[in-house]
Amino acid sequence: MGATSSEITDSAGTGSAGTGPAGAEHWFAGVPRSLDYPDVPVGAILAGAARRWGDRTALHHAGRDLSFTDLARASARFAHGLIARGVGRGDVVALHLPNVPQFAIAYYGTLLAGATFSPCNPLLPPDELAFQLADCGAAAIVTLDLLAGPVAQVLDRTKVRTVVVAGSGGGPADAAGLCGGAFAECGIAFEEVGEGRPEEFPEVEIDVRRDLAHIAYTGGTTGRSKGVMLPHRNVVVNTLQFACSGTGSVPELDGHGGLTIRSVAPAGEYPTPLGEGVIVSVAPWFHAMGTVGYLNSQLMTGTTIVSHPRLDVPAFLADMERFRATALGGAPAMFSALLADPSFAGRDLASVRGVRSGAAPLSHEMIARLHAAFPDAVVVEAYGLSEVTMGATANPTQRSGVRRTGTVGVAVPDVRLKIVEADAPSVDESTPALPPGAEGEVCVHGPQVMTGYLNRPEETAAVLSADGWLRTGDVGVLDEDGYLSIVDRKKDMLLYNGYNVYPRELEEKLLAHPAVAGAAVVGRPDPEAGELPTAFVVRSGEVTAADLLEHVNAAVVHYKRLREVRFVDEIPVSAAGKVLKRELRASL
Repeated sequence: MGATSSEITDSAGTGSAGTGPAGAEHWFAGVPRSLDYPDVPVGAILAGAARRWGDRTALHHAGRDLSFTDLARASARFAHGLIARGVGRGDVVALHLPNVPQFAIAYYGTLLAGATFSPCNPLLPPDELAFQLADCGAAAIVTLDLLAGPVAQVLDRTKVRTVVVAGSGGGPADAAGLCGGAFAECGIAFEEVGEGRPEEFPEVEIDVRRDLAHIAYTGGTTGRSKGVMLPHRNVVVNTLQFACSGTGSVPELDGHGGLTIRSVAPAGEYPTPLGEGVIVSVAPWFHAMGTVGYLNSQLMTGTTIVSHPRLDVPAFLADMERFRATALGGAPAMFSALLADPSFAGRDLASVRGVRSGAAPLSHEMIARLHAAFPDAVVVEAYGLSEVTMGATANPTQRSGVRRTGTVGVAVPDVRLKIVEADAPSVDESTPALPPGAEGEVCVHGPQVMTGYLNRPEETAAVLSADGWLRTGDVGVLDEDGYLSIVDRKKDMLLYNGYNVYPRELEEKLLAHPAVAGAAVVGRPDPEAGELPTAFVVRSGEVTAADLLEHVNAAVVHYKRLREVRFVDEIPVSAAGKVLKRELRASL
């Protein structure tokens, strides 16, 4: 099967010229090519999980357990508390929190109240925080007492009228006295919001196709962040796409309006049965991958989340061993840190049955290391971006599935992909696709694609067609069976004497060197050549710049050669694990 110049590859793996569907090994075993998505709000995910998994631990944090039932009740109380304070449908609630239980409670409470959730990286500089809060028009913000300083600094530049402060010490925060009394009139302790409120979900009218569940800001790796508008249906759809394809399941309603999934795959095909998973997670919930993949999807599958607000490698590995983690998920930078820790070799991590990577490209060298470290686990790489809610593709996760190294897998249910000329003036249904094996811009069509950028109609029109095709800005290749390989970000491509040079190819070769722990390549402006490929390298052993130049340049054509190597202590990455190449360029 495959795409031709006039066809696209769809989620069924069909193409043109009479080619048939891909074999089962190229698809998610037992999963229909198209799913039936109930028209329910995001709160139905929590409702279904609470009824199904009950007293099973949903969240473990800092020695304390919160069951699925506990989480639902706390979220309901928080929702009623917001409504009582005049926060509801049409309002935006910003969460300025790390991965602590209050995040999950406030997230679901916000959505149950009919309000819109907007995540803020709690480490954002004040000016960026002020921009996001003002841009989305946040009426309320939930923060942590230890991180409230920037909120106090920017409050007068926003429309925020309620500041909810969570305590970091196990008890309520002194909201009124915090930050020199900055929140004396608008502040309230987290526990007080839901105190004495009903534990049943409030009855709130929500239009799942129009009312926004998320305004999620793009990573800002190439410029100022933009607010991505995601209705409730988008979030529910994308959660189901990945929860179902990752477990061999189909969606169902539980008879009370709660959303759940039912396994339909052959027994033993998927590494972890529903209701038996345990994951130690540091993937930030304020990022798309965290909210959908490591919160919503985990609850839907009955997985216990052992949450860590930040990556403390020894503590993370200790919890993986202690709780018998069945899964490991995150970005390549995290995997590198775990595998490099001196205690790793002595840990009993045989319980791990699945490893999933996202947010940034996974090098061939890292894939091999993960296979060696977790020989009984299925290792998969997935692909997505904020503009598709979270994800669009994944390698098959069943044991019999084909996972092609260097690819990000096939389109998940109801998603269509096509590769078009990178300089195409516009992309819609009629735009011809390039044939299999040809490089071009990756375009995505599916029910989880955003409705647009908040208050940015021109920028929306530049990437999203009227018939729903999204230009991702990524350069990629589809093979004959519909597996997608990401070559690089279109914006990261550099021009050397008129030739296109994709940094990822050079980065792969650098990372294959045994003395290289991390690498990123950008273009250094040059008046004659245009841009000179320049590498920033973190060493793990003895190696010189000349050694690395020789290692890489012997394996590439002349115009792709590295021109300079700069050694650094670390490569700057965002909280989601994406390399911040704009910071590297700024240092040249």
